[in-house]
Amino acid sequence: MTSWPRLPLGRRFGRVPTSSAPGSIAPASRFPWGRALAGAAALLAVGAAGLSDAGAQTFPSQFVRIVVPFTAGSQTDILGRAYADKLGEIWKRDVIVENKPGLAGTATTAKALPDGHTILLVSNGHAMIESLNANLTFDPVKDFTGIAKIAVIPGILVVNPDNGPKTINELVARAKAKPGGLNYASAGLGSASSIGLELLKAQSGLNIVHVPYRGLPEAHTSVMRGDAMVFMTFFSAGGDLIQGGKLRPIGVTTANRLAVLPDVPTLQEAGLSGYVYEPWFGLLAPTGTPKPVVDEINRAVTLAAKMPDHVERFTRLGVDLAVSTPDEFSALVKSDTERFTKLFGKAK
Repeated sequence: MTSWPRLPLGRRFGRVPTSSAPGSIAPASRFPWGRALAGAAALLAVGAAGLSDAGAQTFPSQFVRIVVPFTAGSQTDILGRAYADKLGEIWKRDVIVENKPGLAGTATTAKALPDGHTILLVSNGHAMIESLNANLTFDPVKDFTGIAKIAVIPGILVVNPDNGPKTINELVARAKAKPGGLNYASAGLGSASSIGLELLKAQSGLNIVHVPYRGLPEAHTSVMRGDAMVFMTFFSAGGDLIQGGKLRPIGVTTANRLAVLPDVPTLQEAGLSGYVYEPWFGLLAPTGTPKPVVDEINRAVTLAAKMPDHVERFTRLGVDLAVSTPDEFSALVKSDTERFTKLFGKAK
C-alpha cells in the first residue's frame, strides 16, 4: 500500500474559513421520590423507542429532500437525481434534490430534524472538510450517521485535445520542466476530483497549481478553453465530451482499465506504481435519526440499486452501484476523515 507523505495545504489547497458544562446530578436513590422519577424516565424511554419504530413503519410521511452540496450537473447531482427518481417510485412519495453548493448544504443537513426526511448525498470530499475549513459549525463525522455508500466511480484524467499532453508521462515532464507554471481544475475545494489530483501530486512530486471551480461543468469548460491543463472527471459526467473529441483522456485512476475506455491506460500502467483512486459517494443523515428509519432508507436504496434500468444506465458508465450497510459507511467516513486529516493536516 502506498504511504502518502503529509502535505501542507497552504496555498496548495487554500483555506476556506467559515463563520462560526454540564453539572452533576445526585443519584435518584438518595431521594424518596427519585426512584419514582427514574421509573417514569424509563417508561418514557420505552415509549420513545416505540414511537421511533412506529415512525419507521410509516416513513416517509412527507416528501424527502436529498441535499447535494454541489452544483447541478455535478457527479453527485447526477447520482442524486437518479436515486431520487427510484426512491420516489419505491416509497410513492416525492423525493427532491436540493443543490446547496459548499458548506451551506452540509451545515443545513447537520442541523436538520433527524427524522430521515432531510438527508445528504456526499462524495469522499466530505472526508476533507476538516482539512479545508477552519471554525466549522458542525462535525463532519459526529454530526452525521451513515445510511449507505451508493457508488464508487473511477476517475479519468482529461486534457485539451489540441494542446494538452498526450500521455501521463508527458504531463509529468511538462510539469517538472515548469514548476508551478501549470494548473489543474477541480469541481471545488475538497471535491473528489481535487483529492485525486492532490494524491497524484503527492506521489509524483508534481508542482501544479489548483484552480477550483463551482462544479464539473465549469471545470470541463476550463480544460476545453485551455485555461487549465488537466482535470479529473468521471465518464458518467464527461463521457459525451470525451466521445465527442472535446476532451482527451490520458489515464484512469482504477487498478484496471475501464471497459468504456479500453485504450486508455491506468495511472499504474503509466508508471505511477501503487496509485489507485476510486472516489465513493454516499448518503448521510443527521445524528439522532432513528435506526429503523436509517435502515428503511438503506433498504430502499438497495432496491433502487438493483433496478434493471438503473443498473444498465450506470454500469455502462463504469459505475459500481454496490450498496454498503449504514455501519460500514459510517466507518468509511470516519476512517477516510482520519486518513486525509493525517495527510493534509487540519485547517487552522
